[in-house]
This record gives sequence, structure tokens and C-alpha cells, in this order.
Amino acid sequence: MGLCQSEEEKKQTKNSKMIDKSIREIAEGEDKQIKLLLLGAGECGKSTLMKQMRILHSDGFTEEELLQQRSVVYSNTVHAMAELLRGMNLYKIGFTEPKRMEDARLVMETIRNEEESEPFSDELAAAMKRLWADPALNTQTYSKRLEFHLHDSAKHFMDSLDRVSNPSYRPSRQDILLTRIKTTGIVEISFLIKGVKFRVFDVGGQRSERKKWIHCFEDVNAVIFMAAVSEYDEVFYF
Repeated sequence: MGLCQSEEEKKQTKNSKMIDKSIREIAEGEDKQIKLLLLGAGECGKSTLMKQMRILHSDGFTEEELLQQRSVVYSNTVHAMAELLRGMNLYKIGFTEPKRMEDARLVMETIRNEEESEPFSDELAAAMKRLWADPALNTQTYSKRLEFHLHDSAKHFMDSLDRVSNPSYRPSRQDILLTRIKTTGIVEISFLIKGVKFRVFDVGGQRSERKKWIHCFEDVNAVIFMAAVSEYDEVFYF
């Protein structure tokens, strides 16, 4: 395999080995502890990476924590539907069946009443299922998702409406990874890999949170700057 590497790949491999060596040396010289800082714009995936680390290298999520995440899933699902409806309105796409207007009003009314984090009523669940079944929404509008604000997880939760609306719903690991909630303040996770303790810090990516970054740089061994590859062709709004 090494014989087939390009010069650029060889350079990357060499750099990777140097970084690994530096991390080992730092860990051995500082009580085997590595401090990592995650930086990046809002919604670039920092919190998702933290959750993945927790699942893979720590204790994961307790049953209580999983159940507490239901309200986040409910909210993300309703808001995803609302964003799709706003996209329809933006591009003046009409429903295949005019009766869907009543379903759309119920979704928006749920948000206005601040009830989106509660378990779905039978009426709301049925309304969202009918809306998502309409090609005007799941095909025409969804195909334009890069031109208006819609989270990557929208389709996952739309396709999971039967499961999420079940009264005994229990979030899966995939649900937890795909939920989106604004990070405020600083979140830390610690775990051990081959006897080395890693401390990873996630800070809020929104502008109002960035002033909190500076003191996190003290004694940090590495900075991981993240960018969302999925956003490369999204339309940017000021």
C-alpha cells in the first residue's frame, strides 16, 4: 500500500505519525493527560462529536438521560416540519391536497403555544404524517433544502414519525446523535484510552458564546477546529 501513496499522502502520513508521537510524549510528561479543545461555527457538529466520544469511549447515556432527550427529539421534529412548511411558502409550492393547509396550521400553532417539546397528540402526529406523505413537501420542497435553513436530521425524524409519536417512545443512539440543541457555556467529557486520560471541551459556537473561548486555551494540548462538510453548497443568509 505504501508504494502506491502519492507524495501528498506520504506527507500526510508522516505528519500524522509526528502528531501521534507528540501526543504520546505530552501524555507521558504530564501525568498521561491530554486536553483537547473543540472549536468551530455553530451547528458544525461539535456537540455530535462529543456525543459520539461519549458513546464510544465513555459510559454512553443512562436510561434516564435517554428518556430526558425525548423532549429534544419532539422539538427538533416539530421545528423541522415547520422549516419545511416555511420552505414551501418561500418557493410558493402548493400542497397536492388543499386539506393539508389545516395540518400545516396545527404544526405552526403547536410552536406558537410552545408545546413542541411535549409528546405529540394523536392529532398532531397524524397531521405531520399526512404532511410528510405529500410529494409537495417530501420531494419538491425537500429537494430545495440547501436553499433554506433545514437541519440535516430533518429527514431522519420525518421518516421516524411513527416511532417518535408512539407513547412508549425511547430515543435510540442515532436519535440522540442527530438531535440539535444550542450549546451554551462549556461542556467537558473525560475518558481513558490506553491509560491516557483525554479531557475534551466543547464551547458554544454562536457569536455570543465566543468570548468564553479564551480561557479554555490555557494548557491545551491540541485544538480541533470543525467545519460542516454538508454546508459547502448551502445558501448563506446575512
